[in-house]
Amino acid sequence: MEVAIKASNLGVTKDGFEILKNVSVELSAGKIIGLLGPSGAGKTTFIRSVIGRQKLSHGSLDVLGLPAGSAALRSQIGYMPQTPAAYSDLTVQQNLAYFAKMNGQASHVHQLLAKVGLAKQANQLVGSLSGGQKSRVSLAIALLGSPKLLVLDEPTVGVDPVLRKQLWELFHDLAQTGVTLLVSSHVMDEASRCDELVLIRDGQILAQGSPKELENRTKTSNIEDSFLKLVESKS
Repeated sequence: MEVAIKASNLGVTKDGFEILKNVSVELSAGKIIGLLGPSGAGKTTFIRSVIGRQKLSHGSLDVLGLPAGSAALRSQIGYMPQTPAAYSDLTVQQNLAYFAKMNGQASHVHQLLAKVGLAKQANQLVGSLSGGQKSRVSLAIALLGSPKLLVLDEPTVGVDPVLRKQLWELFHDLAQTGVTLLVSSHVMDEASRCDELVLIRDGQILAQGSPKELENRTKTSNIEDSFLKLVESKS
């Protein structure tokens, strides 16, 4: 199977603190990959490394067959950060048009707004939207240019259960078209929605596999118990 992301002995150190510790992992293309772990586990640092915004201390990281940070990857990766990535004093449509122009991408604004459920809010100022709607604006921005890899940092934090369900349905629709999604979360019950999981703690990979594989490996009935058992085994 094609590999979308490959890390070999990846290390990141900030202010003398080792955040990622010799991470080696291969992530398959065309799947929803959950990067799960508690706050401070190294999820955001790994994501920033993947999108080329983090300096590596050692090791290597290839994304879609190229070194992370390569100029050729800019049009192939969509990124949704934890905080909404949109200007509050512009309308939803103006935000998408602006980011599309800045990145030299085809906008397809109306199609994207329909895809994320914001067609009715196209002419509304982003500052007047709810938190969940702002998250969808950020997702629409990440989808500009039809990226091959979509990197989502805690995309469902602070959203209501209905929107969370809708977002995951959209994620699965995207994966079915061949898009690879790397989704970070500290919410263990979202693990069952992923095709593949990478459990991370203290900057190290604890385990990798499908939800069912990890449950079988640890003889547990849910990912939260699997995670706890894996932590105990590493202690």
